[in-house]
Amino acid sequence: MKLLLDTCAFLWLLEGSVELSQVARDLFADRENDIYLSAASIWEILVKQSIGKLSLPSDTAVFLRVQREAHGIASLPMHESAVSHLMRIPKLHKDPFDRMLICQAIEHELAILTPDPLIRQYPVKTYW
Repeated sequence: MKLLLDTCAFLWLLEGSVELSQVARDLFADRENDIYLSAASIWEILVKQSIGKLSLPSDTAVFLRVQREAHGIASLPMHESAVSHLMRIPKLHKDPFDRMLICQAIEHELAILTPDPLIRQYPVKTYW
């Protein structure tokens, strides 16, 4: 299975947080699954860190790359073809980062690992 991590799922994974569901833990631990982290999630984390909503090491971009690679998570770049889905999806979710994850999931046929009930209303497979 190909899974795209919601930003919070990635951060909770790094923290070993109890917020991460058992289903999410099991899917992540299954080495048969391909796990991806979107460039949109890196962007979101960097924005939140820069405005003081997240506390991460000072060289956050390097920290995130090292952590992503250490956990065997592939990077998913943003492509114009994925962005084009924005015009075709319902406007249920106001968060532009989550909307981009939805577009990427549609474009690349990925399931999203997310606790977000709004994302679950879109035409993408989700797990939590």
